[in-house]
Amino acid sequence: MSYVDLAPGTHADRMHDHWWWRPGWHVGQRAYTWHITFEGQEQLHEMARQHQATLSDIPNLDRVPLEWLHLTMQGVGFVGEIGEGEIARVIEEARLHLAELDNLTLTFGAAIVADEAIVLPVKPEGAVKTLRTNLRRGIVNALGNERLTEDPDHFRPHVSVVYSSGDHDTHQFIELLERNPAQPVTITVPDASLITIHRDQRVYQWHTVEQVPIGR
Repeated sequence: MSYVDLAPGTHADRMHDHWWWRPGWHVGQRAYTWHITFEGQEQLHEMARQHQATLSDIPNLDRVPLEWLHLTMQGVGFVGEIGEGEIARVIEEARLHLAELDNLTLTFGAAIVADEAIVLPVKPEGAVKTLRTNLRRGIVNALGNERLTEDPDHFRPHVSVVYSSGDHDTHQFIELLERNPAQPVTITVPDASLITIHRDQRVYQWHTVEQVPIGR
C-alpha cells in the first residue's frame, strides 16, 4: 500500500522494488518537474542520516544521498516534448502564483514504512497541497489544461530517505525505527525548483532549471 493510501501513522505490511519503470520512462529519459529540494537544510539531512544508519545493515535498501533529498510536487512533461518558450511561460506563471502564498514552514515527523520506501511525513499537508495547486494553475495557464498530468487527489507530501530495491516484510523495519526514533524537524523552505530529472543509476538526480521564491 502506497504512502498516499496508508492511514495516518500506519505502516505497510510489505515493501517492493521501487525501481520499476513507470509509463514513458526508460534509461536516458529526462523530465521537467517541480520539486522542493533541500540544499543546505542540515537539520533535515541529519534526520535522514539517522534513519539511514538505523537501517544500514539490511540488504536491498537504497539510501537516498542527502544532496538528492526531495519532495515531489508536480510533473510538467518529458524533455523534448516541451519547448523552451513553453518552459519560460511555466516559470513565469509559477512566479505569479507562488508570490500569492504565505512563506512555507514544514515539519517532518516520525518515519513511515510505505510500500516502496521509508518516508518522512510532512506537515502542514494543507500548505504543501496549496503550493502544488498553484503550480498546477501555472501549468494550465502556460500550456493549457490538456497538458496537465497526475491526479490532484492522489498526493500526500513526503520525503523518501530510503528506497526498496527488493521484496521485504516490513516488521523488522518498523521495530528498528521505533527503537531509534528521530526528533521532529522544522525548516523554512524558500523556493520551489523546476528541474530536469532522471533515474538512470537507480537514484533520482537532476539539473535545476529555475528556483522560484515561495511567499510574499
